[in-house]
Amino acid sequence: MNTAETSEITLNHKQHFEILDGLRGIAAFAVVVFHFMEWIYADPSQNFIGHGFLAVDFFFCLSGFVIGYAYDDRIAKMGLKSFFISRIIRLHPLVIAGSILGLMAFLLDPFGGHLELYSAGKIILTFICSIFLIPFPVIADRGFNLFSFNAPAWSLFWEYIANIVYAFVLYRIGRSYLLLLTILSAIAICYVGYNSGNLLGGWSGPTFWDGFARISYSFLAGLLIYRSNWIIKNRFGFAELTILLLLVFFMPFSEWNWIAEPFVVLFYFPLLISLGAGAVLKPSLKKACVFSGNISYPLYMTHYAFLWMFGNYYTNYKPDSSQLIIIVITSIILLVLFAYLVMIVYDIPLRNYLNIKRKKKLEIKS
Repeated sequence: MNTAETSEITLNHKQHFEILDGLRGIAAFAVVVFHFMEWIYADPSQNFIGHGFLAVDFFFCLSGFVIGYAYDDRIAKMGLKSFFISRIIRLHPLVIAGSILGLMAFLLDPFGGHLELYSAGKIILTFICSIFLIPFPVIADRGFNLFSFNAPAWSLFWEYIANIVYAFVLYRIGRSYLLLLTILSAIAICYVGYNSGNLLGGWSGPTFWDGFARISYSFLAGLLIYRSNWIIKNRFGFAELTILLLLVFFMPFSEWNWIAEPFVVLFYFPLLISLGAGAVLKPSLKKACVFSGNISYPLYMTHYAFLWMFGNYYTNYKPDSSQLIIIVITSIILLVLFAYLVMIVYDIPLRNYLNIKRKKKLEIKS
């Protein structure tokens, strides 16, 4: 996911896209709800938000648009080293925070887990791999996720790969070559949908390359939208576009997923990006959109440690429907508040400190 581009989307000398920020937050919230419902509904066809996982593809597409918008006209001047440092400062503090939270949840889960099955060495190695975004799917109690202590980090791994490819290749090539790569990656998306029956993969060892297909197409499509200036001026506002986005997540799970999901990723999400970039935001909703965009990445990267504890609680105690409603709603509210706390106490201060230190170092060199 990537949900971490808010600071890039609002560069001082460029137009602001607050509606796209707001939609990112809506997508992150949908992911959190989807992850709760995954535990409750073993049959995805019964899950009312069964396509919440497609929010990741929306993140990828938005990321391609924003990276092009933020860096196409300045990466050559700033240099690759400066580009990578900027991305690490923006993304990695919450990668580390999510890994620490995931380790704590694994060690201290009051509702279950089988610590005795794992040596201290394996746990430490898994944590180190999580910190450095090295896929290491070895913990059975964590569903053999690529990143056992913070499952959503799989999308950050691919986000880093996309950033590396952008810096070395994509920013240098013309629109015709970019279009060709986008078409080829579209074929890969269709193959994954047909072969797997859906686009849910990418988070585990066996589905690793599905993640490659998902980031390839959506990131390239977002970049192509920016380079082609496919921004559709329209009268939609944040509310209307939120509804259009949520329709995807509430789309019924069916035997036609292998067609419906690629269609959404190939056409619908790029259309939403184009509409969101050209929509008009009511002044009364500006603060809501800014907050939604700011909280999206912290929420995405900190919520899953709690989800494992919820899953173990649900599996062991089987609460009834009335209890579940209270637990889930309360948990989501608390997770948003916790993400906000992490953002203002840890993420923003740390990034500000690193950026100030970096600026001073550059001033000394100059």
